[in-house]
Amino acid sequence: MLQYKRVLLIAIGLLLSRAVSAQELFVYSEPASNMPAKSTGLRLTNWIMDESAAGRINYHLIPELMWGINKNLMIHAEGFISNREGSLTAEGVGLYAKYRFLSIDDLYHHFRMAAFARVSSNNGDIHQETIQTNGHNTGYQVGFVATQLLHKLALSATGYYEKAENNLGGNEFPVAQPSQAANYILSAGRLILPKKYTSYRQTNFNVMLELIGQFLPENGHHSVDIAPSIQFIINSQARLDIGYRQELFSDMVRTAPNGLLVRGEYLLFNNPFKNTRKVGN
Repeated sequence: MLQYKRVLLIAIGLLLSRAVSAQELFVYSEPASNMPAKSTGLRLTNWIMDESAAGRINYHLIPELMWGINKNLMIHAEGFISNREGSLTAEGVGLYAKYRFLSIDDLYHHFRMAAFARVSSNNGDIHQETIQTNGHNTGYQVGFVATQLLHKLALSATGYYEKAENNLGGNEFPVAQPSQAANYILSAGRLILPKKYTSYRQTNFNVMLELIGQFLPENGHHSVDIAPSIQFIINSQARLDIGYRQELFSDMVRTAPNGLLVRGEYLLFNNPFKNTRKVGN
């Protein structure tokens, strides 16, 4: 526990250190801003989670195709792959959409809000009380996110409702287990480098800290995780995220709450579905 407290203190120190225009790209949540309009992107997320009770590593791979339809609307098509069956197996697909409905922009800062939804289908076994429609459960989620940019500091609050259904392949949702969840994420990120912008080709280095919680109203169970992370933005087009998620408190049944996230993303500013080079935000 002392090790995790040290990581938390270092992350908070970096977030509050002196700096100058932040990027609102978080690792464990989406900001209220969208990707550039008329652009597409490729994302590959790797979850490497420690299932200590079983003495093994849970590996989940989520490839995504992202599409910025316009400056206010974007969608993600997701695939879910894991090693739950011993070897890598395709378990399902998901569709995520986010609509930005409020933008208040000013010099050096802005405030934005967006609504989002996800629907997913999964054929894996239901092995934990935690509800997660982004890779584990068939179901849906709907919610809102608000993001405030203050120079080099970005703050974001996310809240959403989640409902789990029966998984495919005969993996029915346990009758005695809660199928609804209220989720929240509080995120803070700060741009550390470069100290001064001279070109969009400069590599950006961001540090972040996120608090991730889930509450099951049907039985009152609750979990809270802390997730420090680092992020590199290369040539304003490629992105590398590295984060670690650690459980702070839980009275839920969770098989592998702690572990590493490694994500790569590449943004294509020319939408291959339409011959245009118009870019907006």
